[in-house]
Order: sequence, then C-alpha cells, then structure tokens
Amino acid sequence: MPDYKRPETPLKTSWSQQPQVSPAETIAPDWWREFQDPYLDTLVQRAIAGNIDVRILAARIQLAGAEIGEARAGALPSLAAGAGASFEKSTGQKFNKQFNLGTQVNWDIDIWGKVEKGVQAQKAAYQASEADWRAGYLTLVSNVSTTYFQILQLDEQLDQQQRALDKNRQILGIYEAMEKNGLIPGTRVLQQRAEINRLTNDLLELRRSRDLAGNALATLLGVPAGEFKVPPGHLRDRVRLPVVPGGLPAELLKRRPDIVAAEFRVLQAYDLVGEAKLAQLPSISLTGRGGTSSFALTDLLKSFTFGLLPSINIPLLDPSVKARVKTTEAQTRVAEEEYRKTVMAAFEEVENALVNLDAHKKQRTELQQQVDQLRTVSAQIEAQLKEGVVSQLEVFETQRSLLSAELALLANHQQILSDTVTLYKALGGGWPAVAVGNASQ
Repeated sequence: MPDYKRPETPLKTSWSQQPQVSPAETIAPDWWREFQDPYLDTLVQRAIAGNIDVRILAARIQLAGAEIGEARAGALPSLAAGAGASFEKSTGQKFNKQFNLGTQVNWDIDIWGKVEKGVQAQKAAYQASEADWRAGYLTLVSNVSTTYFQILQLDEQLDQQQRALDKNRQILGIYEAMEKNGLIPGTRVLQQRAEINRLTNDLLELRRSRDLAGNALATLLGVPAGEFKVPPGHLRDRVRLPVVPGGLPAELLKRRPDIVAAEFRVLQAYDLVGEAKLAQLPSISLTGRGGTSSFALTDLLKSFTFGLLPSINIPLLDPSVKARVKTTEAQTRVAEEEYRKTVMAAFEEVENALVNLDAHKKQRTELQQQVDQLRTVSAQIEAQLKEGVVSQLEVFETQRSLLSAELALLANHQQILSDTVTLYKALGGGWPAVAVGNASQ
C-alpha cells in the first residue's frame, strides 16, 4: 500500500469576511467563559457531566478501544486444554474405562502484517470515535449556550411585552372616555381592544416559548423536562459580547472535530484495504499438541505424547478474498466523499456565521440609532405634555413605538450572541490541530 494521503478537497484561501488572526491564537478550550456569565459556566459543566448523548459517545470510545485489543489478539497464540473419560461395557466383555488429558497451541504467524493492518484500522476507528466525542461536546456547549441566551431574551421580552400591554390598556381607557364624549368613533375603541387581544396572545406565546426552551435546556443537562428552571433574568445584563475569533482554512481542516473524524474514517477504510490485500498472500500457522491417556486414573500422568504441525495455506482460488478487496476499496471511496462533504459543509458553516455576524452587527447600529431617536422623541413628547401642547394619548403612542424598537434591538443582541457561538463551533472550538496521517501509528 502507498503512504496515506489526505483526500483532495476544493481549496479555500480566504473568507468573505476576512478574520484577522488564527483560531489557535484566540479560541481557548473553555471559550464559553468569554461571555462572562458564571451561571452559563455552571450550566455547561452540568451538561458535560449529565448529557446522555455525550455519555453515549464516551461509551463508543471505550468500545473502539476494546476492539483494538480484539484485533491485536489475532496475532497471538491460542491455548486450549481439555480432559475426558470414557466408560464402556458390552455383554460378555469386561468393563472398560479410559482417561485422557490434552492441550493444543495454535499460532497463525502474522508474517505479512495483515493483523497489524487490522489493528491500525481499529486505531483509526478509535481516533474517529474520540473526534466524534469532541464534536458532540462542542455541539452540546453550543446548544446549551444558545438555548440559555434564548431563555434570557424571552424573559426580557416578557417584561417589555407586559409593559406594552399595560400602556395599551391605558390607551384603551382614554379611548373609551373619548368615545363617551363623542370625540372618536366606536370603531377606534374596538381596534384598540383588538390590539390588546393581540398583545395578550403574544404574551402567552412568549411564556409558552420560554417553557419549551426551559424543557430543551433541561434535556441538554440530563434532567427530566419540567424539573429544571432557569431563574428569570435579562440577557443584556448577564451576558457580554466577546471578541469574535478568526480562523484560517488550513487550520480549520485540522481542528474541527467532525472533519477530523471523517478523515480518520478514510484512514480506517484505507487500512482495511491493506488488510484485505494482505489476505491474498500465503499464511503460515503452527499447531502444537500434547497429551496423555491411561486406563487407570493413577497412571494418567506417567507418559506424555507431543507433536508439532507447521502448515502453510496458499489461497489459490478464493473468490471471497478478492471480493473483500473490491468491497473495501469501494468503502474507501465512500469515506473519501463523505470527508469532502464534511469539509464543504464546514466551509459553508463558517461563511454563514461570518456573514450573519457581520450583518447583525450592522443592523445593531441601525437599530440602536432608531432606539436613540425614539427616546429623544419620547422625551420631547413628555415635555410637550407638561406644557399642554400634546395629549396623553400621543405620549402612549410614542412609548409604544419605542418599546417595539427596543424589542427589535434585544432580538438583535441575542442573534449576535448566537452567531458568535456558532462561529466558535464552526471554527472547531478550542480543540488543537490533529495530523490524521500519523495519529494512528
């Protein structure tokens, strides 16, 4: 077999939103601490200890490690021992009895390294399982973070939605008084009542979403849904925006756990091809036998017989051996295409995270300006109210517009936090680079 080489993939030399530094310089293993929220740190640690999906991946690592030992056992001698007795009585004959004791050693000598190739394949499978665990770990931390951010956003939205509902109820009271005095038609009152119905429905929907997000977070923590509640809080008060990490395409291929796992499976398939090809060569085995037999149990250990039987097996015509070679070669091609697919998906995920983060940050600037301008308008309207220039109704309308803009700004803040988490995940988190070609040796 020629030396292993990483499958070729389309080249990518830069990102549309060019990062400034390498992820190796910016992404720490505990990158979620960059959000500076101790409660989030606690949630992540609890999820790592209790999440069932991560525990399944850890069990698969143990299984892959055991399979390495199973593959390595193929090159070791096997020893078997047995004992027996026979008793026979025929009509007119004496009662016959015989005792025997024997042992046998079998050793298939791995002169071509076929077993070692199988061991290397299992080592690659073990490394792929470890990379799967890292990918699951990274996905878990990302999901815990984004779900937690969503819960805090919903808490803040609930507060602001309740304030908006209270304002609209005040507006309804003013409308009802104006209708009694004949200043506005009754349809205006009905429209305002319908608006209150809409706001109440939205408030109920927010509470439902908050409960569902809490259930999702409980499952991530390994706790039955409904038995864990996040204390109410405000997103912008608890969570800080970290410095956005950067990345380089070459580093991305070596550090993303899912890409590393896909490449290890290519290496595993490659080693299985070598094992299948080596199975076409002659195999040599040694068989040693030893034992004793006697008609009396007391004489059983007085004499022994030993024998050694070397043999060579030449597979002149074995269709299954050649078929196995073709099967493993086809499996290698599948693994290579799966690797390329994983790489292409990784490029897309990084690009999308960068594009979303850049767009949402630009939107934040516009939304912040909108909020600032509406706050100025609201302050001026309240000043005009004191002078009797405007009515209380105009004040309520202005405040309602301000609350709507503040909700949009809050949603934008949560989007930026989630985009940052997605970018950390897309760049491979804090895992070090891995050279797959040498990792299973």
